[in-house]
Amino acid sequence: MRPYECSRCGGLLDIGDGVCPRCAAPLGFALPLDDVLVLDGPDGDGWVRCAEHPSLGCTWVIRPDDGPRCESCRLTRTVPGDDDPRDHAHLVVIEQAKRRLVVQLRRIGLPIVDRAADPEAGLAFDLLSTRFEPVTIGHADGVITIDLAESDDAHREMLRAQLDEPYRTVLGHLRHEVGHYFWGVLIARAGRHEGFRALFGDERASYQDALDRHYAVGAPVGWQERWVSAYATMHPWEDWAETFAHYLHIRDTLDTAGAFGMSLAGPDEGTAVGAVAPSGDVDDESFWSVARDWTALATALNAVNRSMGHADLYPFALTPPVIEKLAYVHDLVRGAT
Repeated sequence: MRPYECSRCGGLLDIGDGVCPRCAAPLGFALPLDDVLVLDGPDGDGWVRCAEHPSLGCTWVIRPDDGPRCESCRLTRTVPGDDDPRDHAHLVVIEQAKRRLVVQLRRIGLPIVDRAADPEAGLAFDLLSTRFEPVTIGHADGVITIDLAESDDAHREMLRAQLDEPYRTVLGHLRHEVGHYFWGVLIARAGRHEGFRALFGDERASYQDALDRHYAVGAPVGWQERWVSAYATMHPWEDWAETFAHYLHIRDTLDTAGAFGMSLAGPDEGTAVGAVAPSGDVDDESFWSVARDWTALATALNAVNRSMGHADLYPFALTPPVIEKLAYVHDLVRGAT
């Protein structure tokens, strides 16, 4: 996610900032402009805050005729009652992550159709609480279900350890599940099954059998050579969703690094990769060159994390078969754009 600049004081801003941390100007993010506006200045004329600003801290602004809720908040179909402050706090965190997802999808050109406008092909989010019933994170026919408890760090870390996962975040969940949605958009409805099956396998195989097998015996030996994660080995649909999520991870992180002017060089001249390309420039490149930059950046970021006593920021390896799948996603995204 690139940084934004306060038009009043020049301070760096994020889409989640409701006030400028330097000059305290009131701020709002305008998705159509992809910009953070100072609301009590001339740039803020004609914009109003999303109706969810008081309750969920939404920092987005809309045109009055588009209201009352912003594009991200409109995608939320179901939330629990507001009688539990823990659920409300978790909901705020998940909505923040969803807004980042929406910005990235718009920025790379993928279409987002509101399910309220198109019940057959639209996207919606059910954000549910385990206070009422067990919640399984997943996707079904355009509806993404998220367990609010996933925004609790302790709960999420417990599940990560139980499932032997190297990485588990709210934004990661959202990127994975929206990958299932875009499988329908980019593959199923476009009739691209043959090309998909050549790389990921036949999705017509029983999903339930694959699920039972995965949790009974785990990933096959040597899975690291062909899949980006152990969970990706479970079924072609999950391989696609995991690959799609990693594609979004990579593009957003490269976008951030490029926007801050980062450049990289290896320990010798032969491994220098130069300036990191911002996300917008990625559209003009093959994904193999993107993967080169990403490998160098991830190696550096992992080293920084280790220096701080943390686990690797990106604990995954991109082998040639994995990069080929990422390149396939990349080409489909560019085609959709």
